[in-house]
Formats: sequence, structure tokens, C-alpha cells
Amino acid sequence: MAKDYYKILGVARDANVNEIKTAYRKLAHKYHPDKGGDAEKFKEINEAYQVLSNQEKRSQYDRFGQAFESRGQGGGGFSGQDGWFWGRPDTNFDVDFGDLGDMMEEMFGFNEPRKKKDIKKGKDIRIDVEITLEEAYNGVEKEFNLARFGQCARCSGSGAEPDTKIKECFSCRGTGQVQQIRKTILGSFTRYAVCPECGGEGYKPEKPCNVCKGEGRVKEEKKMKINIPAGVDSSQTIRVEGGGEAGKRSGRSGDLYLRIFIKPHQTFERKGDDLFVAMTMAMTDAVLGAGIKLPTIEGKDIILNVPAGTPAKKVFRVSGKGMPHFRSYGRGDMYVDLEVEIPRKLSRRQKELLENLKAEGL
Repeated sequence: MAKDYYKILGVARDANVNEIKTAYRKLAHKYHPDKGGDAEKFKEINEAYQVLSNQEKRSQYDRFGQAFESRGQGGGGFSGQDGWFWGRPDTNFDVDFGDLGDMMEEMFGFNEPRKKKDIKKGKDIRIDVEITLEEAYNGVEKEFNLARFGQCARCSGSGAEPDTKIKECFSCRGTGQVQQIRKTILGSFTRYAVCPECGGEGYKPEKPCNVCKGEGRVKEEKKMKINIPAGVDSSQTIRVEGGGEAGKRSGRSGDLYLRIFIKPHQTFERKGDDLFVAMTMAMTDAVLGAGIKLPTIEGKDIILNVPAGTPAKKVFRVSGKGMPHFRSYGRGDMYVDLEVEIPRKLSRRQKELLENLKAEGL
């Protein structure tokens, strides 16, 4: 005869989730093996709770329940638990393959408890930051207003009222997982699921904090000052460990990730750690040679000595005048693209001089 899960938990068939949970906690506390209770009874209570606390499983149980097994006695089908049902093609039964992957995993020996994830860790925060090329050269401190979950001041992040304790979950005994036994046409299989009582944490506050309601964190707006190192480049991401949201109940905080974008510069173009600048020079300077004043990213002009007879489109390399290497020593170079400027309008005197130079073979 199929088990009556409602009778096992002592609740009405129209009981809501909270009533089912209250009944389960009371019975689990009474029959828990660690407290000298009946292990088989405790297992039966847990099995009933796993079905009735899940809306989909409860719906299937209510639909087929005891009547389903009586149909199966005629040879038409098989009644399993936890939503596993099979039937002949001529029967009117439903087939649920939703967890077939889990069943196959368990059939081939992968039914060991899974490593408990860091479920209390806070979420990471990602923001985009736009800076100037000069700020990328020198490094800069930026201030941000972050709306996030921060640690609760009343309980210091524990989730428990002051002077109360954090206790081990009586249902999973601190593991964060509970066993589920499934009976199928292929036999009985065991799987491990997140403990519904503690949400997989393994521990619960004896009395939840009045401010954060047991979360250990509250919403806040926090000002943060963050140093962006010199040499940072566009699309580069900087990680600030622990700068994200606070974790649940003293869990590890998430991280803050800053994705950098550098504004276009009017004078310099950046390629890696090198800078490129385009300059013009007079035709006579290219012929005779001259000292050309150049701007630099650090704000101080330098003199570039251009030799006589410099051809048009000549590129000069100025060593060590580029961007600093990110978090290392040294700097890139600056490349100067010199273009000879040809005058479009000449005075009469200038034309005469050029005609004379032309007559001289220039």
C-alpha cells in the first residue's frame, strides 16, 4: 500500500507550505536519530517532506497517490516515488523524465555527496570606468557610490541576534545535504539534495537578527575610493578583492571588477604602451635641419633634432616617452610622424627666391 505522506506528517491535504514545514520540523526534532529517535521513522518523515514541500512533486502525488498503485496491480504500470512513473502504451499514465539524468548518474555510481558550494559568498560587482589618457599615465584615485548588500552592523554579519548562538541544522547535521531515496522500476536509488531546512548552509541562527532577518547583510549605499594604477589600458579589468556584496551569514564577500575605458586623446594615439603623434615641419626645416618642439604625455615639451635633408613622412622614435608598463618598470616609446608642410600661398618675394633655387638646380 502506498504511503500517505499527509498522514505521516499529520497535516490536512489542503495544508499550506508553512504548515507542512512546521509539522516536519516538529516531527524531525522528535524522531532525529541523534536525539535517540527512531531512524526509520525519521527517514519516512523526511521522505514525506521532500514530496509535499515541492509543488511539482506534491501535484503528482495528489494526482496519482494510492490510486496509481492500484492501477499498476492490473499489470498496466508501475508506481514509484518522487515523481517517477511509468505505464504501458495503452494506459493513461504520465511519464516524468525530468530527472532522468540524475537517475542515470546514480545508477552508474555517481551517488556520492557533492562538495558543498560556497553558497554564502556574496555576488561580484562589475562597473565600467572612463578615464583620460593622462590619468592612465599617472594613475588616479576614483570615488564610487555603490548600491550593494553590506554587512549587518547589529549582528556583525552572523545573522543571529546578539548573545544568541549559531546552531547546527538538526535535519542535515551540518552537511547542508539530505538523502533522497527513489524507488523506480530499475530499483532503489539514493541521491543527495540541498537541505530544505537550512538552504544548504548546514547551520542556522538560534534566533534570527531583527534587522537583517537572519541574512547577515543589509542593503546600503557605500562610497569607495579605488586606486587605478598607472599604465592601465582600455578594456583592462582591475579586480578589487572583497569589494563586492557581503556574503550571507559571515560568508565571503564578492569582488569588485572595474573595466577601464580610456577617452580618445586630441594629440596622442595609444598602441599598447607606445604613443604616436603626428607633427608638421616647414619645408626649409626639412631641407636645412632644425629643432622641432614636441609635446609629451607627461606635460613637458621636448626638442627633437631633425637632421638636414629629412624626407617627407619620416617617423622618429623617442625612447622612453610612451606609457608606463602596467605594474612593472619602464615605459614605452613615442613615435613622431613628421610631415613636410608645402605652402599653398606664396608672396612675390618667396616665389622669386624659389625660382632662383630652381635655377640653381634645387
